[in-house]
Amino acid sequence: MSNSRIYRISFANHNKIYEVFAKQVYESDLYGFIAIEELVFGSQSELVIDPAEEKLKSEFAAVSRTFIPLHAIIRIDEVEKPGVSKIHALDGGKTSNVSPFARPRSSGDKSSD
Repeated sequence: MSNSRIYRISFANHNKIYEVFAKQVYESDLYGFIAIEELVFGSQSELVIDPAEEKLKSEFAAVSRTFIPLHAIIRIDEVEKPGVSKIHALDGGKTSNVSPFARPRSSGDKSSD
């Protein structure tokens, strides 16, 4: 195992589950946030391009550090090597085993009671 640690972070964002890989994860000085630095994406030399990973790459292209609210974090794993970053739908369907943390409804929510 190399000295370089890689972490897989899963978190909820805009009714989707983001799964990203980073070299640094730590508790932020901002109360209630986790800081993530040095995001790792797939190699540029790969022949197959994953559109979901490309979307994440462009979303985090100019980001040196991101702060994720503690209640949005689903899981943090230390892994041996980075995988493919993904965005999953948070549909709550039969295939999903993740329940989002309760949050206040915004005025824009159109869901029925």
